[in-house]
Amino acid sequence: MTIPCAGIVPFEASLQKSGLAPFHARGIGTLQVNLGKKCNQSCKHCHVEAGPHRTETMDGETMDRVLSTLADSAIPVVDITGGAPELHPRYRQFAAACRGMGKTVITRCNLTVLLENGCEDLPKFFRARSLVVAASLPYFRKEETDAMRGAGTFEKSVEALKRLNAVGYGVEPEAELNLVYNPGGAFLPPPQAGLEALFREELLKKHGIRFNRLYTIANMPLARFLGYLNRSRNYQKYMQTLAGGFNSCAAENAMCRDMVSVGYDGTLYDCDFNQMLDLAVNHGAPSRIEHWDAQKLARREIVTGDHCYGCTAGAGSSCGGQTSEN
Repeated sequence: MTIPCAGIVPFEASLQKSGLAPFHARGIGTLQVNLGKKCNQSCKHCHVEAGPHRTETMDGETMDRVLSTLADSAIPVVDITGGAPELHPRYRQFAAACRGMGKTVITRCNLTVLLENGCEDLPKFFRARSLVVAASLPYFRKEETDAMRGAGTFEKSVEALKRLNAVGYGVEPEAELNLVYNPGGAFLPPPQAGLEALFREELLKKHGIRFNRLYTIANMPLARFLGYLNRSRNYQKYMQTLAGGFNSCAAENAMCRDMVSVGYDGTLYDCDFNQMLDLAVNHGAPSRIEHWDAQKLARREIVTGDHCYGCTAGAGSSCGGQTSEN
């Protein structure tokens, strides 16, 4: 959970001042589906607190309910996440079923999972079904990446990226490979366009790697990153940075306004971050997949808290990168 922070304006008050309260959704363009918390990594910034020891996973009944909901809806995009979603025993079946409905499918990948036993053929699986790959990479240098994710992670990530390039990702127009960057500490991401250019130059020059886009995402004051903030005594300062950087344009374009997130147990959330705080959809909209009501969910009032400053500071932050030019 988040910790109250003295000296900052409550997020709801910032929305009020900007004329954005009450904060409502404006449709459902993306259904984000969290298949569970099992992962082959235990990253220091992980807001999911995923890792090899986690056993939480979406069961077959819930997954079938998600698929039937998608089949009956006009939602164009499915965003598959975790943990490492590829470790779910029905991951391939789920992704293929979504593509069979004509949905755009984004699969979130930590890269090193592609080198795990039984996962080596996943680049070809992705390519055969034209999945959009959103691959997290802390930095284009070994030191920063290994510091965040553990020794040897960078070399494994480079190898995974080369395997994706080998089947056309980042090279052919219909094989989209996007990288995702989180800062290594208690600060906001740098401007996305400039960092993308730097990643592109360095990865191509030193490793021959190509990709389409780079998305910058701010670290949320939750879970493992919250633990880091508290241990380093940076929580107050970081929250002040986030609140002081509130950008009404970023808030207006926040991802929760056209997304619904489904937890591994079938609970509905306004976003992946609310999911980790157990802040389910509220204000009269259904909070379970089995009670799905597209009309109510598309115009629901969004559950907010001070952690939402993480998505609305500076140029904004979302699963698709920055949300504002400012």
